[in-house]
Amino acid sequence: MAARNQILEFFEEKAGRPLNINELLDRFNVLKGQKKQFKKVLSELEKSGDIYQSDKGYYGIPDKFNLIKGRVQSNPKGFAFLIPEDPSREDIYMSSENLNSAMHNDKVLVRPFKSGGGKRDEGEVIKILDRANETIVGELDHYGKYGFVIPDNKRIFTDIYIHQGNFNGADSGDKVVVKIIKWPRKNRNPEGEIIEKIGSKGDPGVDLEAMIRQLELPGEFPPDVIEQARKYPDKLPAKEVSNRKDLRDLSMVTIDGEDAKDFDDAVSIEKMNDNKLRLGVHIADVSHYVQEGTPLDNEAYRRGTSIYLVDRVIPMLPERLSNNLCSLRPNEDKFAVTVFIDYQLEPFELLDHEIHRSVIRSDHRLTYNQVREMLEKDNKDLQNKYSDFYPKLRLMEDLHNKLRGGRRLRGTIDFDFPEVKVILDDEGNPVDIQKMEHGLPEQIIEEFMIAANRVVAEEVYWREEPFVYRVHDKPDPEKIKTFNEFIHNFGYHLKGGNDGEVHPGALQKLLGKVAGTDEENLIETMLLRSMKKAVYSPVNIGHFGLSLDYYSHFTSPIRRYPDLVVHRIITELITGGKLSAHRRQELEDSLPETADHCSLQERRAMEAERDSVDLKKVEYMKRHVGEEFTGIISGITNFGMFVQLKNTVEGLVHVESLADDYYHYREEQQILIGERTKNMYRLGDEVEVELVKANVDERQLDFEIVKK
Repeated sequence: MAARNQILEFFEEKAGRPLNINELLDRFNVLKGQKKQFKKVLSELEKSGDIYQSDKGYYGIPDKFNLIKGRVQSNPKGFAFLIPEDPSREDIYMSSENLNSAMHNDKVLVRPFKSGGGKRDEGEVIKILDRANETIVGELDHYGKYGFVIPDNKRIFTDIYIHQGNFNGADSGDKVVVKIIKWPRKNRNPEGEIIEKIGSKGDPGVDLEAMIRQLELPGEFPPDVIEQARKYPDKLPAKEVSNRKDLRDLSMVTIDGEDAKDFDDAVSIEKMNDNKLRLGVHIADVSHYVQEGTPLDNEAYRRGTSIYLVDRVIPMLPERLSNNLCSLRPNEDKFAVTVFIDYQLEPFELLDHEIHRSVIRSDHRLTYNQVREMLEKDNKDLQNKYSDFYPKLRLMEDLHNKLRGGRRLRGTIDFDFPEVKVILDDEGNPVDIQKMEHGLPEQIIEEFMIAANRVVAEEVYWREEPFVYRVHDKPDPEKIKTFNEFIHNFGYHLKGGNDGEVHPGALQKLLGKVAGTDEENLIETMLLRSMKKAVYSPVNIGHFGLSLDYYSHFTSPIRRYPDLVVHRIITELITGGKLSAHRRQELEDSLPETADHCSLQERRAMEAERDSVDLKKVEYMKRHVGEEFTGIISGITNFGMFVQLKNTVEGLVHVESLADDYYHYREEQQILIGERTKNMYRLGDEVEVELVKANVDERQLDFEIVKK
C-alpha cells in the first residue's frame, strides 16, 4: 500500500486524537533516512486537503477538526457558497467577511457554524488549498503611479492593485490580463502585474477575446500537441482493426445540428423479433489516440471540456482529432466503443447489454431538421430520399417513446428551458436572437445517450472498480421549503415540499402542470436554483434529477475529459476482465482530483458560454433603446424587479423608477406593493416596459414600466 494511503487509513481508523510530527514518526517507525520522504508525503496530503495541520502543529483528517473541503462559488452580490467535494454534503453559505481572502473557484477548507437564525449552516474559510485565479482579465483604471484592474468576472469582487512599473504599456480603459503576484489579505487587495493588453475598450471582438483569456486557455494548441496529432495516420492500422468487433456492415446514422463537425456518436437499431429491439450506441474511441501522460492527454486534461462561445468553439482536442480522425464522419472507417442494449417491447424491459471495442462505418449523416421533417412533418421527398433508413427512424421513434415513458414513470425531471442562439453578422455584431428547437429528433438522441451512460455506469459499479460517476444529490430541504412557499403565489403545491423532502416525480408533476403557462419559465428557473448541481465524483450517490442509481458521462469523449477517462476504464475492463492491483491503486489515487478538476472546468465553461450569450444579448438590445416590449416579472427584490422578454432577454426595473407611489418589498409574498395605491407587482405578472438603458460593460438592461 502506498505511503499516502497508509497515513490516511491510520488517521481514519486508528488515530484517536490529533498527533504532532514526532508522534507520527514514532507511530510509523520512520527511520532517520526516511524522515524527509515521510514529511514530503504528509505535506502533499496537507496541500490536497486530505490531512489538516492545526495552528499548534497537530495533524488529523479535516472531518475530525469539523472542516469541509470544497470549492468557493462566489455570487456577484458579494457572498459565496462552498460547493463541497463530497457531493452528498449540503452547500454552505459564506458571507464576504468569512471568505478570508478566498476567491471564486478556490479550493478551501471551511468550518461550518450555526447562523444567527439557526435555519442552516454558514461557514468560514479556514485554509486556502489551491488558488484558481492566477491570472484575471479586466479593465484597467489608471491613476498615475498606481491603478486597479476591475475584473470582468463579477464573481471576483476584489479589484487588483497595480503598482507603478507593472502597467507594461497599458492605459485606462484597456482590457488587460493581470497576473497575481500577491494574494489578498484582510483589508488588502490582491496585487498584480499586467502581462497582456488585449485591446482597447469597445474595439470589435475585444470582449469575447477577454472571456477566452479569463478561462486561461490559449487560442492555439502547443506545438508538441499539434505534432503528436499530426503523426497519426489517416488509415486505421490493420492489426488494431483485427482486434476489434467489425461492425462496418451494420447500418447506422449520425444525427446532429446543421453545423456540427465533431460527431461523437452514431446510433443503430435492429428488430430482433416482433417484441425485441437492439439499440446500438457507437461512441468515437478517442482513448485510442489520446493516451495517458502524452502531450495530447495533458492538454485535454488542462482544458477539461470544449467551450462553445457565441462566435467560436474552443475545442478540447486539436481539429485533426476532433473533426477528422475521431469524428464519426459518414462512409469512413472509424474506431469506436459500442454499447448494444436489448429491449423487450411489451412489457417494456431492458433485457441485456454488451460493450465492445469496435470498428464502424456510419452510412448516413442526418441533421435534426431533416429527421424532424421526416418524422414530424411527413416530408415525402426526404422519406423517399432516405427510404433505406426511414423505417429505422420510425423504430427509433418507438423506442424513444418507450424510454421517455419509462423515465417519466421513474419520476425524472425534464426542464424545458428555451435555448437561444444569437445570430451574428460577418463583423460579429448581433442581428437576431432565435429560440432553438428541442423536439423529437433531439429527444431521440438524448434518450439513447442517457441509456448508454446508464448501462456503462451500472456495469462498472457492480464490478466494484474505480470510476468517474456523474452524480446529482437530492436538494437541500430548506431550499425546497422556500420553493414550495414561492409556488403558492401561483396556486401550486408540492407534495412533500412543506417538510423539505421531495421525490423527483413530484417535481416533474409540477413541471407538467405549469407547462404552457405564463409562469412556466419562471417556476422552472426557481426550481433549478433550488436544486444542487450535478458534478463528477469517484463516489456514486446516484442521480436525483434522472432518478437513477447509476449514471456516468460516456458519450462525448471528443469534447469532455471525464468521458475520455470513462472510456479508458471501460475498455480496460472489457479487454482484461478486471484492473490490476497497481492500476486500481493508481486510479483510486488520481480520480478524486480528476473529478474535481473536470467539475471546475465544466463550471468555468458554462459561465463563459452564458456570459458570451448575455453580452451579445445586451449588444443586440442596445439598438432598441426607447422601444416598448411585453414581458413577465421573473424576479423581485428590495431594489426592483427583473422582467424577462419573450426573446429570453432579462432586465431590471429599478424601484426608484416607479414614480406613482412608494413601493415596499414583501419577501414572504415576493411582491412589491404601493404604500398609497396598494398597487402590486407579483412574480409572473405580465407588464409593458420600455428599454431605457443598455450597459454593455455591466451586461445589464434597465427597463421602466410603461404607463397605460
